[in-house]
Amino acid sequence: MPAPRRPLLVTADPDLLDDLLRLAAVGGADTDVAPDPAAARARWSGAPFVLVGVDQAAACLRARLPRRTRVVLIGHAGAIAPAWNVADLLGAEHVAVLPEADSWVMDLFAQRSGEPAVSRTLAVIGGRGGAGASILAAGLATTAVRVGHRTLLIDGDPLGGGLDLVLGWEEVSGLRWSALAGADGRVDPPALLGALPNRGDLVLLSFDRAELPGVPIEAMAATLDAARRGRDVIIADLPRQLDDAALLALQAADRTLLVVPAELRATASAARTAAVVAAHCENLAVVVRGPAPGNLRARDIAAALHLPLAGTLRPEPAVCRGIEEGRAPTADGKGHLAALCHHLISDLTRTPTSKAAA
Repeated sequence: MPAPRRPLLVTADPDLLDDLLRLAAVGGADTDVAPDPAAARARWSGAPFVLVGVDQAAACLRARLPRRTRVVLIGHAGAIAPAWNVADLLGAEHVAVLPEADSWVMDLFAQRSGEPAVSRTLAVIGGRGGAGASILAAGLATTAVRVGHRTLLIDGDPLGGGLDLVLGWEEVSGLRWSALAGADGRVDPPALLGALPNRGDLVLLSFDRAELPGVPIEAMAATLDAARRGRDVIIADLPRQLDDAALLALQAADRTLLVVPAELRATASAARTAAVVAAHCENLAVVVRGPAPGNLRARDIAAALHLPLAGTLRPEPAVCRGIEEGRAPTADGKGHLAALCHHLISDLTRTPTSKAAA
């Protein structure tokens, strides 16, 4: 199972850190600690809440960390006054002064200690262009809904063909990335999710055909925050050339799948992509897509990439025909892709086998 997300403490002040760890221990919560914004960035968006010490407030502001909810500026009496002017710029919802706020902070940790995981995030990246990552991402999202999960599918690849086309949703109304350009972490999660294209429990965020490529990092941060509180599963289809928004989604992922065609040059290309991705996501695995013209075996490709093998994809002409006819991959729950997606979603969420997906 993916590790539960922990509150993030951002401070290099040893006295403040000692007090926060003491309050966390009383509240029964484990924490992550980062001495500066560079160390905090990978965990910033995924943490249930963030306590920023006054010693790091200005540095976090200069680092342009993405806006998010549940940020608290915290420090001791006498040290916090100079940081008041950056609290709003940082997006802090509260300013806590110790020791007066000890009880409030302890209660904050205590509430978190009993809080179940809100959602699971799975990122999908192609080891080379045309690897089939978008079809796998769409199949995973469709499968997640079929087995009972409220799901958000994020199209994070500006130069891809569009996940709305893969799903057959190009005529479904709703907001696209361009409409979220001014969004920040303070948007209302139900309102945001409700405004996106959706059918049943599947919600899609993709690109407008007329818009210029690019995903605003603030919009990605707001979307991930809303989805963590309003969806069970988040599937993110990300580009090989990682921009800031894609990095944010990658860092928030519980697991990342690298899709690699069973070809020598594709494996060589995937090795470069894997080296970049692994720096931002600890749980990385490979999905090998056939056919293999040179008889390369999936386990050999995984071994060459030094990654665990999450599964294999076989050629399925019916899937390609279905996409051309406007049918989403795995919508009927049949075939090898559907079986693989069910296995991957069950592994992500540890959901019991569903009769509907058997």
